[in-house]
Amino acid sequence: MSRRAADRIAWACCVVGLLLLVGCHKKPLEYQPTPYDLQIPKHFPTLLNIPADNPMTVEGVALGKRLFHDTQLGGYQGSDMSRRLSCATCHDRQHGYDVGPDNPRLQEGRPCGANGPTRHNALPLCNLVFNREGYLWNGAVSGEKNIEDIVLAAITAEDELAADTAEVVARIAADPEYREMFRKAFGTEAVTMDRIQKAIAQYVRSLVSANSRFDQYLRGETQLSEQELRGYVLFTTEEGADCFHCHGGAGTPLFTTNQFYNNALDATLAADNDRYSVTGDPQDIGAYRAPTMRNIAVSGPYMHDGRFRTLDEVLEFYNSGLQYSEYVHPYMHKLPDGGAHLTPSDIAALKAFLNTLTDEEFIQEN
Repeated sequence: MSRRAADRIAWACCVVGLLLLVGCHKKPLEYQPTPYDLQIPKHFPTLLNIPADNPMTVEGVALGKRLFHDTQLGGYQGSDMSRRLSCATCHDRQHGYDVGPDNPRLQEGRPCGANGPTRHNALPLCNLVFNREGYLWNGAVSGEKNIEDIVLAAITAEDELAADTAEVVARIAADPEYREMFRKAFGTEAVTMDRIQKAIAQYVRSLVSANSRFDQYLRGETQLSEQELRGYVLFTTEEGADCFHCHGGAGTPLFTTNQFYNNALDATLAADNDRYSVTGDPQDIGAYRAPTMRNIAVSGPYMHDGRFRTLDEVLEFYNSGLQYSEYVHPYMHKLPDGGAHLTPSDIAALKAFLNTLTDEEFIQEN
């Protein structure tokens, strides 16, 4: 090979190398978010509600947490800070991500959104990643709908945050710190409502409660008192309070079946977006979701309409206030007697057990 030919080959190689280098600079390596290590507690369901198009990541959960607490998601952006709303306004961590009986936004037993009370009382955001039976008090969000859809509904509903999605996106996108968080979570700085929904849904799915005193007792880490253990027996037996059919026990660690029941709350059966409004099945008239008993002592008010402010009122209802209708669920075995008619000592024991379901680590502010 001549010297000239060798020089031409060397020059060609340099040109190709430069082109490759330029091409690499035109398309930087895509940012890869860190998979979120969701710890599944022992005996909890292993079939999770995580959509394929929204895997949980460390960066996505962090972004969702910030958005969850940000009043920029609300429609009102005036100077009266008491009117500014975020997801956390009505889902307060110290109340198990429920509204709480002392929340200043509480009105008529329900959270007060931008334009009056919400349709139903709030539900605690606890262990939702393990629920595949639909969401909300009547299960209206199910099938192809998921937590992401609840986020959008909460932001836009007139009785909740009442915001315009384009305005929300513009406010969030104006913040360079947010844009960087979106890049880390989703690969680019683009802020979209779809990504806002996905990030908040990831954060909600990360809210796992499984470290109450009762959990610690089951793990052999602590002891319960004689009164608390007697309350557990009452909770899990038909001869006692008969709570376990709808709310489970040690064999149902979520402390809910996530099913819907007419619990003899009303004889009038005035429909208020009950399960029947979703299914059209007459057997669902007056039926609502059985909420989790986890953190129940701190997550009032209670029932779909928030009619009971305290846990004592709830216990008294099940003890003596059941009302007959032909649609009451068969699990309500105490209906013929109007309630369980437990003694004051039994009621105290049952309440003591329910208090062991409070997860102090879960409800601590951070």
